[in-house]
Amino acid sequence: MTRRNKQTEVPKVRCAIYTRKSTEEGLEQEFNSLDAQRDSGEAYIASQKHEGWQCLPAHYNDGGFTGGNMDRPALRRLMTDIEAGKIDCVVVYKVDRLSRSLLDFAKLMEVFDTTGTSFCSVTQQFNTATSMGRLVLNVLLSFAQFEREMISERVRDKIAASRRKGKWSGGMPILGYTVKDTKLVVDKVESQRVRQIYELYLEYQSLLATVTELNRRGWTTKRWTTKKGTQRGGKLFTKNSLYSLLTNVTYVGKIKYKDEVHNGEHEAIVADELFQRAQTLLQRNGHTGGRAVRNKHGALLRGLLRCGPCGCAMSHTYTSKGNRRYRYYVCGTAQQRGWSECPSPSVPAGEIERFVVEQIKCIGQDPAVIDETVRQAQRQTEEGIERLTHERVALQEQLRDDNAKLQVAAATTNNVERVSSLADVHERIRSAERRLTEIDNELISLNSELVDDTEVGNALANFDQLWEALAPREQTRVLELLVERVEYDGERGNVSLTFHPCGIKSLTQELANQKEDAA
Repeated sequence: MTRRNKQTEVPKVRCAIYTRKSTEEGLEQEFNSLDAQRDSGEAYIASQKHEGWQCLPAHYNDGGFTGGNMDRPALRRLMTDIEAGKIDCVVVYKVDRLSRSLLDFAKLMEVFDTTGTSFCSVTQQFNTATSMGRLVLNVLLSFAQFEREMISERVRDKIAASRRKGKWSGGMPILGYTVKDTKLVVDKVESQRVRQIYELYLEYQSLLATVTELNRRGWTTKRWTTKKGTQRGGKLFTKNSLYSLLTNVTYVGKIKYKDEVHNGEHEAIVADELFQRAQTLLQRNGHTGGRAVRNKHGALLRGLLRCGPCGCAMSHTYTSKGNRRYRYYVCGTAQQRGWSECPSPSVPAGEIERFVVEQIKCIGQDPAVIDETVRQAQRQTEEGIERLTHERVALQEQLRDDNAKLQVAAATTNNVERVSSLADVHERIRSAERRLTEIDNELISLNSELVDDTEVGNALANFDQLWEALAPREQTRVLELLVERVEYDGERGNVSLTFHPCGIKSLTQELANQKEDAA
């Protein structure tokens, strides 16, 4: 009888190769780092063929993903297949390819142990199937995490040093600037738009109302193209994106690093006074909710009255004595730092409200006041016309430049990146043409709203009787329509009124509507 020696069958070990590269640089090459890592893994698995190792065909490649966390698509697929029992061993080129975090690696090893999956590094010659291999792994991983943290610290230190010198250290571009040679350069068209956004917020005094107006005009956030040709930004404004724009110190020529603010190398596009007025209003609306909040106590000058010596807003308050209520407007400086810090910390509400209303009534009776009101309204209207004219010229220059780019690039549209860039240019042209149409309509409207002495007299001839017939809410509405701000200087006994641009014209229409309603 022939005797056969039975050879012990070697169990199969299904091996998956995992590769990773932190940056996308070089991945477009025909043979890149991920390919080199996989080749090394396949060669190592082939050398262990006698142990039954077999390379699985699936590729687990994470190109452009950090090893500092586990938010990687290929790693997620790998872990899913491990938990499904499809993999017996994970092979990597180096330990830090799988993870650079000791905590994350411990979580991965827990899953490996639970599923009976081993882990092998090609260049570091160990295997977690042995106790010595696990010891070496933990030591190597500790150094990998240390290296990652050191690199992060060096990058943070470099960014901090750059920003303290006022240099732009990268990040997403912001509306109003373009990035050239790692520096912020003012964009003529977008900078005009940023200034108008600040002015619109001061006019509407509400984030939501300003967002509604911006979206009506079709204005969007910064639109740019990444190095890979991907379009970013260009979205309609929200309250959050508008708030971020209004509080960005970059617009006043500053650079911020954490809580530090330093002078920047770039040019400012928003005046300090305009920026500070917006911050004051944002801070006040953060507590009051803006003018949209119901005016419970009939404060006619709420949101309009400011302290002349301090430049702060004066908020409405009251005290009660028995059944009587005494209303006041109090300076913000006096409230926060003490009454001794302001020469005119408060003023009786009823007294100053009556004074302001009487001044408005007197406009139609005093020729000198009419002349001054007309002069101020015309000056503000002319400033609006000048601002829109400058924006129109800048948009026309942009259109000429963009149309020239289209002509030059027409012959190279087969290039994917070029096509993406041309799409961006086409969108800029459409946006500029829409805005030019809006500007022309606004200029026509402003030119028609220049007031004269006769219009002011007619508008306010019957103001006295109509004012008494208005409900408190309607009286507040009329004041907000006409008056932009009221400054009170108790130390000198002065009260000054600043009217809204075209406020007299708007008031004429408002009073005409009131007459029709009364009739």
